[in-house]
Amino acid sequence: MANRLKNEQSPYLQQHKDNPVEWYPWGDEAFEKAKKENKPIFLSIGYSSCHWCHVMEKEVFENEEAAKLLNEHFVSVKVDKEERPDVDKYYQEVYQLLNQRPGGWPLSIFMTPDKKPFFAGTYIPLEPKYGMPGFIQLLKNIVEVLRKNPQEIVQQAKEIEKFMRPTNPTKAVRFDESIAQKFVEAAKKFYDPVHGGFGSKPKFPHASIINTLLAIHRLTGDKDALEMAKNSLKNMAKGGLRDLIDGGFCRYSVDEKWLVPHFEKMAYDNALLMESYLKAYHTTKDEFFKEIAFEIADFITRYMSQNGLFFSASDADSEGEEGKYFVYDYDEVVQKLKEDGFSDEEIQKVLSKLQITKEGNFDGKNIPRSEDIFLCETSKKAIESLKEIRQKRCYPFIDKKIITSWNAMMIKSLYMAARIDNRYFEAAEESMDKLLEKMYPNEHLYHSALIDKEPKIKAFLEDYAYLATALLEAYKTTLNEEYLAKANLIVNDALTEFYDMGRWYFSKGEIFTEAEQTDTSYPSSAATIVDAMLSLGVLVHEKYIKFSFDTIEFYSEKIYRSMPWSAKFVEDVLRFVYEDRIVKGRDLALCTTKIDFVRYPFVLLKAEEHEELLLCDRKSCFANAKECEEIVRRLDER
Repeated sequence: MANRLKNEQSPYLQQHKDNPVEWYPWGDEAFEKAKKENKPIFLSIGYSSCHWCHVMEKEVFENEEAAKLLNEHFVSVKVDKEERPDVDKYYQEVYQLLNQRPGGWPLSIFMTPDKKPFFAGTYIPLEPKYGMPGFIQLLKNIVEVLRKNPQEIVQQAKEIEKFMRPTNPTKAVRFDESIAQKFVEAAKKFYDPVHGGFGSKPKFPHASIINTLLAIHRLTGDKDALEMAKNSLKNMAKGGLRDLIDGGFCRYSVDEKWLVPHFEKMAYDNALLMESYLKAYHTTKDEFFKEIAFEIADFITRYMSQNGLFFSASDADSEGEEGKYFVYDYDEVVQKLKEDGFSDEEIQKVLSKLQITKEGNFDGKNIPRSEDIFLCETSKKAIESLKEIRQKRCYPFIDKKIITSWNAMMIKSLYMAARIDNRYFEAAEESMDKLLEKMYPNEHLYHSALIDKEPKIKAFLEDYAYLATALLEAYKTTLNEEYLAKANLIVNDALTEFYDMGRWYFSKGEIFTEAEQTDTSYPSSAATIVDAMLSLGVLVHEKYIKFSFDTIEFYSEKIYRSMPWSAKFVEDVLRFVYEDRIVKGRDLALCTTKIDFVRYPFVLLKAEEHEELLLCDRKSCFANAKECEEIVRRLDER
């Protein structure tokens, strides 16, 4: 018999509607029951494409004994973290407080009947293994403690709640141009010089670190910054993290060389990496980076979009097995290549180039990968054969949830691509129109909705921030003043809703969560709204510069202490210190296609009625020219 999740829209919650656990969605019904019956709450947070969420469901939530214990002694609540990032963010912070390390998914929280957390875990196996306690024994232990000494848990919950209250920074740090070199040195400490990337395995793309390094190289000429960015992007594209067959990037790699991913593909990763590869192309003019960026756009459009909107994620698993859609048997590859007319010599060449062996590189199977970033024609033809093998398989489940912030990230990247290749312009314009129509009706912004449903969940800071930056990218591409006006309105609404004397809140209302200064799965929402305000400060009104300064000052100590994990905020600081350059004039069409490639990384366009083109900073205009080429030359000099 289905539980209460059967009426929910979320694909993740729907995946759990037939569990024997009597799940409730997050809401009053569950919490009133917990209070009335004086039962602790078990909160489980995950998302539809999460591999370990699937593992815990099969091991634990489909187990009759575990379900019986939960149903008798607890009120069980399921949350889709993509649908309610505010709930997830708050309880991830609880996990980090209690365990002194970052959390993840599935997130497992135990709370008192009045929603005060006292225990936090992630994946918990049914029986003890991997050095973890077993879920059934954990439930029994909690029930026993509550029976014998409930005040112990109540007191612990009160202590946790006390530490979760927002605190003010102790001091402000004054930033100057030296932050560029400090950031590079901080990045070097975490950089893998062999395989690229930052931090230890599992390795995540960290697109914001790459973007900031590219900006620093363009500002200062720092060769180390450029090398770290280029090496990371090239290694990530060799195969594994990047799907050489269908295109697109997986969420992260479990090894140091980007070979073995968790196979879920997220809209935000692909949007952000597309931006990074485009910026690398702007910086180096290396065609490889442009090709990867365009490949991402084509993948997302082909596999993860409908009517101009972009789905949130595709699953790691298919037919109950992780990576089954993505990997290959040695024999099936050889047989397919023979059928497609490859000679024995060509087959051996392809197998070697794509690292396909009898032993395999993933549980006896093969993840295609190439050390050569430019594939020969024979290998490209072979990839088409491998694509045909996949066409006979079940494609992983796609979560058709539309998330405003993630769509905005992709739309921003499409506008950037359109300034290089006009074939992406129509897609960018259509997607922007569709997103505003669906998620911004009557100038009220919403966070998420299924592709065929009306939105109900109000927007969070990330939605305002990323939509504003996408609108500003649209303005830079089209010079359509409507985009600039909408960006201005969105930021004003965000200031009203989430801003407090330099501090930004991610969410208000039922759950208050502060916006973090670090970049987690994607760049900080506070840093992203500052990015938008810095643009508005020179395009619309200087008051936004003051809001930007106050925000940077508020978070400055945390930014300074957490480089490079605050990379987006560091890029904001660089923009504030070095200042944007603004090209003003009546006829800016030619500048639109050239401005991305100038050495100076922070250049905006503003349509104004001037006979000549003006080059300005925040305070004044200092050069004029009749042709865009002259403006470009002046920008390259500075």
